[in-house]
Amino acid sequence: MNTADQLDYQIVGDDFQAVVITLDPGEAVRAEPGAFIWMEDGVEMSTTTGGGLMKGLKRKIAGESFFVTSFTNEAHDRRDLSFAGSFPGKIIPMDLSKTGEMLCQRDSYLCSAGGVEVSMAFTKRLGAGMFGGEGFVLQRLRGDGLAFVHAGGFVTERELGAGETLRVDTGCVVAFEPSIDYDISMIKGVRSKLFGGEGLFQALLRGPGKVWLQSSPLSRFARRIMAASGQGEARRGFGVLGDMIGGGE
Repeated sequence: MNTADQLDYQIVGDDFQAVVITLDPGEAVRAEPGAFIWMEDGVEMSTTTGGGLMKGLKRKIAGESFFVTSFTNEAHDRRDLSFAGSFPGKIIPMDLSKTGEMLCQRDSYLCSAGGVEVSMAFTKRLGAGMFGGEGFVLQRLRGDGLAFVHAGGFVTERELGAGETLRVDTGCVVAFEPSIDYDISMIKGVRSKLFGGEGLFQALLRGPGKVWLQSSPLSRFARRIMAASGQGEARRGFGVLGDMIGGGE
């Protein structure tokens, strides 16, 4: 595992946050395509497969782009550049030097220090893979540097004790430490399944470790916009069945 660059950064904004990263000469940062906003002169951008065809395919399966976009400071002094998510939310800095790795939702990864490895990570249990929805394919961030993830709406950070559990909507899980045990459980009760409006399954997180949760995942935000614009009429035509499959609002 390569030693990651040690980044200086500042998170700016409120509901639409961006991260401004300061690179020393020779330092680099990699980012999810589409996250870039601006950069100062002297920062050079390059796009590659990041290690060959297979690594590109693995990233594609994990919900990332096939290509890796890197930004390197080629100047002789410090240079700034900035990244942001594509919808309202918060940016969470993850210091991987404390845990060595972190697991996050496949759509939440924003950018990271050069040297941080981003790969896919399947859940440990078959149930989580079959019914996890947004939580099926997770991304593993591994290294000793900083990584940044983007979450929708308000972000809640919880520290779970050993054996302590938390039941969460599958789309609301942003990230968690590798010590957290992750599974999918079916909602109990026929009425809850049919009329609760929250889908059939929930994520079950068991400590010890930290978890980060979002109040408005991208999928829920998009469905709200579609419903308000009238494009959700077809989906609502399925009635209760549509809510069971997609999760109600």
